[in-house]
Amino acid sequence: MNPEQILAAIYQQAKLKLKKSAVADADLRERVEYVCRCMSNRAGVRLLISCLLGKLDNPAVDPRKPYTEIDGDDCFSGRTYDEHYITAFINKHHLPVNPTTAFLTPTLRNIARPLTVDVELVGRPRELYRQTLQLLADVAEQRIAADALLVEIIRNLLLIRQEQQTRMNSLLTSLKQSADAVPLSSEAIVTLLKQHLACKNSSRLPVLMVAAAYQAVGKCLAEKVLPLNSHNAADLQTGALGDIEICLENDEAVVTAYEMKMKRVTREDIDAAVVKIARTTPKIHNYLFITTDEIDPVVSEYAASFYEKTDGIEIAILDCIGFLRHFLHFFHRQRAAYLDAYQNLVLAEPTSAVSQSLKEAFLALRQTAESG
Repeated sequence: MNPEQILAAIYQQAKLKLKKSAVADADLRERVEYVCRCMSNRAGVRLLISCLLGKLDNPAVDPRKPYTEIDGDDCFSGRTYDEHYITAFINKHHLPVNPTTAFLTPTLRNIARPLTVDVELVGRPRELYRQTLQLLADVAEQRIAADALLVEIIRNLLLIRQEQQTRMNSLLTSLKQSADAVPLSSEAIVTLLKQHLACKNSSRLPVLMVAAAYQAVGKCLAEKVLPLNSHNAADLQTGALGDIEICLENDEAVVTAYEMKMKRVTREDIDAAVVKIARTTPKIHNYLFITTDEIDPVVSEYAASFYEKTDGIEIAILDCIGFLRHFLHFFHRQRAAYLDAYQNLVLAEPTSAVSQSLKEAFLALRQTAESG
């Protein structure tokens, strides 16, 4: 079997054994469960899947040697298995694992020695890496077969997926039950967004908050928002002007660009924007910074000074919550449409950008707000 067929067979076995583990060793089961359920760091489980697939594809390799820089005939490229096969497998089955390779994380790149239990991997939580290396050792030292361990890992991921979906369905059902209630006021929506923004790992949310505004009223403005780029894609890679790009209806030319900052906007940020603007054809109308931090009046004046220098392009710095408050009051009759648009964007984001807990937090916060 090729790697794709191996993964397909493992998936079917995991589904059949979903209700009860086939691993007799309790310590092994606990190790697998710990790594699979470590939601703060998903690199461990993805590393295991890649190494185990390499072992099943070629039984002669050592699962602890997923780097071709290691000497010997029993090493292999874990990153190749990860990128060529694991990504498609994860996406196809919506498994709760990061959509990007584990081998480019700071902890796991540039290693040129076997991943034995005595290796001190610098990453958090440390227990995750300790348990991950122990599981690789369990396979290498034949305490468990590679296929049995991979089935157990996928079984745990399926259980987590099932639990997450159950919670999401319950939260969405609660929201539907309150759909007949009086719509939240503009100020209540602002409070809800501030609460969501205060949650951990919320750096993607300002992008979605502004994008939702254009989705809700784009037709009224005869403007549209272009598809959002990945949260970790640099503008230089994508060729984008900013995090959000706005075009006129029936036109692909960008007229307004938004750049989001979870920190203060600096003069250097303004200078970088001016360089991007100078390269843009046709000329845009606005380049707007949205920040969740304080706005320095000196930097704000510096941004405004480029209006004449750029022949009529406005560069400005706006407060994120202030922008949303003004928008919601200005388009008061569209506030419910805005909130639905924001919710849809949040739920549609990959978990690498908006975590499962952050998605559930929004639904719970909204349900609490709407229930009074």
